[in-house]
Amino acid sequence: MSVIIKTQKQIDIIREGGKILAKVLAKTAKKAQPGISTLELDKYAHDLIKAEGGIPAFLHYKPEGVSVAYPASLCVSANNTIVHGIPSKNQILKEGDIVSIDLGVKYKGLFTDHAVTVAVGKISKKDKQLIEDTRKAMEVGIAAARPGNTVGDIGHAIESFVNRRYGIVRELSGHGVGVKIHEDPYIPNYGKAGKGQKLIPGMIIAIEPMLNLGSDHIISMDDQYTIKTADGSRSAHFEHTVLITDGDPEILTAI
Repeated sequence: MSVIIKTQKQIDIIREGGKILAKVLAKTAKKAQPGISTLELDKYAHDLIKAEGGIPAFLHYKPEGVSVAYPASLCVSANNTIVHGIPSKNQILKEGDIVSIDLGVKYKGLFTDHAVTVAVGKISKKDKQLIEDTRKAMEVGIAAARPGNTVGDIGHAIESFVNRRYGIVRELSGHGVGVKIHEDPYIPNYGKAGKGQKLIPGMIIAIEPMLNLGSDHIISMDDQYTIKTADGSRSAHFEHTVLITDGDPEILTAI
């Protein structure tokens, strides 16, 4: 494992990029209304990033083990889709949907990553609670991201907060970010306190719990990207890019 400790110059640029990403994602999330296609959301986010001087990080990105590059700027994952939903003109959001909007920005050569799950119109009480608890799980994980702690402390904090109320997606995790869109360390949303990579000031990580209303089992679609809940239950996802400091963690993708 080779963890990249960022220089002050890199941190300053990533902080700038994070502000751009936070602004773009907030505006895009507001557009997630009944009647809009997920492709329209993608185009909207793409144009906003370009206008801010950034580059969409996911567009044409090809992760290891995948034979085709990702075809969009945004991942839009509705209802039982957990992550990496590919935008489509045929997928129209409707009242009662919940949708994860995940976006990465490359700015001056460096990367930030951020996701929120939002309600489309009025949603059920159960879905509202799922969204709220997933956001809180992320916040609990971020609070554990202190120097001297480990990635296991982050996972343990999230898992303890969830307390078996939801399925925690185990095959997908948080990760280092900055020089690349995905770097070491791997940051599971479960784990044992004190285990794994130690957190060092200057590390930049993405913390991103994914919680399902049903079981933690997942299925991958033939497009090589879309991942859904195996039992068809709904899922929520939140993510922030976070700087490990000498004290409290700094959220780089907050408005």
